[in-house]
Amino acid sequence: MIEQSPRRRHIVHAARSKGFVTIEELADALAVTQQTIRRDINSLCEQGVLSRFHGGATFSSSVRNLPYEARIGAMAEEKAAIAARVAAEIPDHSSVFIDIGTTAEAVAHALRSRVGLRIVTNNLNVVRTLADKDDFEVTVAGGVVRGRDMAVTGPGATAFVERFRLDFSILGVVAVDRDGSILDFHVDEEPLTQAVIRCGRQCFVVADRSKFGRQAMARVAHLSQITAVFTDSVSTLAWAKTVTDAGARLELAHVGRSDAS
Repeated sequence: MIEQSPRRRHIVHAARSKGFVTIEELADALAVTQQTIRRDINSLCEQGVLSRFHGGATFSSSVRNLPYEARIGAMAEEKAAIAARVAAEIPDHSSVFIDIGTTAEAVAHALRSRVGLRIVTNNLNVVRTLADKDDFEVTVAGGVVRGRDMAVTGPGATAFVERFRLDFSILGVVAVDRDGSILDFHVDEEPLTQAVIRCGRQCFVVADRSKFGRQAMARVAHLSQITAVFTDSVSTLAWAKTVTDAGARLELAHVGRSDAS
């Protein structure tokens, strides 16, 4: 690693300790401008020490996800656009599984415009979003609640999901590799991921552009198992080819435009 200034060493230590840092907090703690912190973070990201998200950065890791607090605020416009594009494809009076993850949660918000949906989920944030909609029926998985993001996981959740055959399943992902592999930080997520894919007659992956080429250590699925990938953009034609060569449809959402009808 390049020898860092004391300020940048502080930033790296804070990111390693907490998991993520925000520009505003660092500027206040170090008594410098936010522009100075942005330059420091940009340099550390170029070196591969940190990874950017909107408003801050996280310590780079292929074995640990961003904290939920960092993910929920990152690329919010892009996630809303993806969610609106998905909602446009789901008709009223359908059955839908909604997975864990902040983009899947954005889909839940977008689906409030629909009528008469039957929702199955292992995400308590989705339950909170949709439970008050009188014309929806919401069914939640049993299992172990993961406090950091309110996900219901474990063998009990997997067995629950395997009981369903729904019109659509919405799958959130950690990362997509160049060969079409869907990656996670934990190999024990594979049974639940596979159950989510199988429970939908159509399975939609929802992933903002930062998920393409991101590092994570465990292969849990492949794009060849997916009906369509919904994202805000892909950086190169090669990534588009990765999706279409796997047999999945690529759907690009346009940030700033609502596709829900």
